[in-house]
Amino acid sequence: MPLALNIIWVVFAGLWLALFYVVAALIMFVGIITIPFGIAALRIAGYALWPFGSTVVPRADAGVASAIGNVLWVLLCGWWLALAHLITGVLQCLTIIGIPLGIANIKLVPLAFWPLGREIVSVEQADALGMGQALPFRI
Repeated sequence: MPLALNIIWVVFAGLWLALFYVVAALIMFVGIITIPFGIAALRIAGYALWPFGSTVVPRADAGVASAIGNVLWVLLCGWWLALAHLITGVLQCLTIIGIPLGIANIKLVPLAFWPLGREIVSVEQADALGMGQALPFRI
């Protein structure tokens, strides 16, 4: 089932959303200080392109630096990426077939807004870590 959902996702939202993240990464690669943000944007681009079967878990080593980085991320590009997910999710929810995709898109808003200190893993890895069912980002 994740394969079918991912194919539908790519056609109706994933490709454009992933391109938004690639653009954000390219913008972040311009400055030396913002290169880690560009790497995070590329990591999320892969997840935005093919989200079903993966999930987001908090990193154990995330600390104050991640929080400060997230504030900078929000100011630089996180707010418009989160807005893109929100608008796309609402538009997808206007059709019955698009409701599952819209819900998945809305679940990506917190990751787009606050990405540092989180890691994208497969659902099986999250289950093995004991975090599978408790995660709000499980798609």
